[in-house]
Amino acid sequence: MILYGQQSINQQDIDAVVAVLTSDYLTQGPQVPAFEAALSEFTGAQYTLAVNSATSALHIACLALGVGAGDRVWTSPITFVASANAALYCGAEIDFVDIDAITGNMCPNQLAIKLAEAAKQDKLPKVIIPVHLCGHSCDMQAIGKLASQYGIKVIEDASHAIGGYYQGEPVGSCRYSDICIFSFHPVKIITTAEGGAALTNSSELAAAMARLRSHGITKLEAELQRQDQGDWYYEQHELGYNYRMTELQAALGVSQMTRLQSFVCRRNELATHYTQLLTRLPLTLIQPLTESTSSYHLFVVRLPKGENRRRLFDEMRALNVQVHVHYIPVHLQPYYQKLGFTRGQFPQAEAFYNDILTLPLHPGLSKEELAYIVKSLKACLA
Repeated sequence: MILYGQQSINQQDIDAVVAVLTSDYLTQGPQVPAFEAALSEFTGAQYTLAVNSATSALHIACLALGVGAGDRVWTSPITFVASANAALYCGAEIDFVDIDAITGNMCPNQLAIKLAEAAKQDKLPKVIIPVHLCGHSCDMQAIGKLASQYGIKVIEDASHAIGGYYQGEPVGSCRYSDICIFSFHPVKIITTAEGGAALTNSSELAAAMARLRSHGITKLEAELQRQDQGDWYYEQHELGYNYRMTELQAALGVSQMTRLQSFVCRRNELATHYTQLLTRLPLTLIQPLTESTSSYHLFVVRLPKGENRRRLFDEMRALNVQVHVHYIPVHLQPYYQKLGFTRGQFPQAEAFYNDILTLPLHPGLSKEELAYIVKSLKACLA
């Protein structure tokens, strides 16, 4: 089976993890700070907090921005459910902004319309979470300008997008956002098995997220109410969580970071090859913005109207090609329907979902396999 996504592990990665296993630290040692430093160095963000998953990162990002009961958070309906769930964990209300049909990302025009209406009703969100689908950056300048106009905070859900660029700067620089989130799940650009990170340029937000990932506890002398105690002393100042990343995960991340740019180059090379081979097929490609470089976590196409996707999906799987669908609109999930969301509320997202198919894309994919995928797709579309 040609998998839609797959990690790339080499001997350097294995050696890095084994070295931790034979060291003095399996948790809370030197590897997590080293991984955080590598992420900050690559992105330009001043602070990085590594955690055990991107979902955890989204949660503490919302909490650090003060999201709580009675607040509103908006995100994209075309994303994994974690982007929306994080707001619900905080007791906030969630809503969605419809997408742009070309990029699959949050549409700035739809956002502007929705914000103007919300302002009239005094129902503005506290936080907006744009999602960089497929590794294609959202139009962050437009979204950031709108957020600034209305006094709203921004969390970039860049779970797909480490290694990508927007307006010449790495995704994760936080130029137009308060916090940026990365995921290191095995099918993402780099992996720590499970893992995530929250990046920011705010020392206050970084300090808050550092406490929240570790039970709400601090040992920093400047933050302690009692500073006359020994090195053993710590204080819990808020209700936090055990969201820490292990040394094993971080060591793998440090090793993987050395190949981040080669991974992204390979993904872009394969995406270009796909584009060339698919030119004569009746498909529409999901495109990144012209002012960005995608990390190409996913390669998503839109099928022609009326095409039976289920038949095509099953036939491709039978040909040992693991096509997929990313994503079912969050507002159509049964849990969210119980919250009051209904079909028809976000028509662009629903039309997008009805047509899309994800083709395999990962650094280990050969051009021969890619040609077989396109040949199979052509046969199934005939």
